[in-house]
Amino acid sequence: MRTRQELLQAYQRDHQNPTNQLIHMICVPFIVFSTLGLLWCIPVGGWLGLDPSIAEFVNVATIGAPFAGAFYLKLSLRSAVVMTGWYALSVLGILALGGSGWLLAGVSAAIWITAWAIQFYGHEVEGAKPSFGEDVVFLLIGPLFVMEKVYRRLGMRTTPLRSPAH
Repeated sequence: MRTRQELLQAYQRDHQNPTNQLIHMICVPFIVFSTLGLLWCIPVGGWLGLDPSIAEFVNVATIGAPFAGAFYLKLSLRSAVVMTGWYALSVLGILALGGSGWLLAGVSAAIWITAWAIQFYGHEVEGAKPSFGEDVVFLLIGPLFVMEKVYRRLGMRTTPLRSPAH
């Protein structure tokens, strides 16, 4: 498996254009949230025969989270901590949206479709295909790429994103 730095550098190669980078800074958080929202709508707890008070919180999003967390932990503790924070904020948003009477699946689908359409436009501007076309693992790297940009803006130490000279 490639290292965190290698994955971020590979991702950076397909995201050089400032417009595409800005689009990713905005759309990646929406994609993460809406993907989790859609996965939240796929119940698993009832199938497992769990008590109804617990079953409503056992879904594809909550079942998949530990696997994604393990992937991020393998990359680095920092990645795992940051993505756990993204997951927690997304769950709070999902619960708030669900409690507001809005249809979680409908809102999540609308956000997901819109954000991806804008992302594909960004890649058209970039003149490069999305990184996940090369390897689906890049779907999990996008949020880390966004966080590296945030770290730099805050003056925090970051992973170098420049590709090594050949």
